[in-house]
Amino acid sequence: MGAFFNICMTAMLAIIVLTAVGLVRRTQQRRAAWASGLTAQARVVRAWTTTHMVNNVARRVQWHEYDYTTQDGRTVRFKESGGPRERATGDTTLVHYALHEPDKATASATEPGKDTAGTVVWLVVLGAATIFLLHEWATLPGF
Repeated sequence: MGAFFNICMTAMLAIIVLTAVGLVRRTQQRRAAWASGLTAQARVVRAWTTTHMVNNVARRVQWHEYDYTTQDGRTVRFKESGGPRERATGDTTLVHYALHEPDKATASATEPGKDTAGTVVWLVVLGAATIFLLHEWATLPGF
């Protein structure tokens, strides 16, 4: 039983670390896209909503798939979550992209302060979860 518990705790800590790394990576990609100054008109190829149940409450996430052409003529398609619900298939919008990673573009409005604040809040939550898990792992008797 103790080995199974240790495997589960290790898996939960690994999930937290991977989530934090992904969060920081996406924040850096958005900042690089905004800072590059490169923009293009993109067309919404597809729009859909996913629904997840969290504590018996439906949580809806709006997704969009965009298609645009870079300044050097490359056609790029990327997906992004969290866009406005009123943006529909066939609409056009401005996207920001970095020259070295055009597939990591963003159609989000340029809000680096808000983006950083959100990232910091989530990292604090993930850090607190990590501390809680480590504390419980160390203090539970018999494991």
